[in-house]
Amino acid sequence: MSLATKIHALRLQNGQSLQDVADVVGVSKAHIWQIEKNRADNPSMGLVTRLADHFGVTVAWLVSEDIDAADSDPALARMFRQAQELDTQDVALLDDMLQSLLKRRKSLDGPSP
Repeated sequence: MSLATKIHALRLQNGQSLQDVADVVGVSKAHIWQIEKNRADNPSMGLVTRLADHFGVTVAWLVSEDIDAADSDPALARMFRQAQELDTQDVALLDDMLQSLLKRRKSLDGPSP
């Protein structure tokens, strides 16, 4: 489940409006909407932390970085474990490659409706 889906679900579960959440975490209503629609590129760590605190969840869960979660992909968990054995330069290269793949995927998928 993506950050966008989780924020949307948490907001609805708590019976809050976009404005309610925006006011608590200190951003605009439009920015929360962009996050929920997966149109916000890389929300700041500070914002993600404030959202996690507001909804009473961990940052790791919110951004799906809990490799031990029940819904985690075993292949991705394996790759994460293997990546921990790389040196700093190789991790940077791996991150570069991942960002390039994500950017390519986004351009192939076209603009969001």
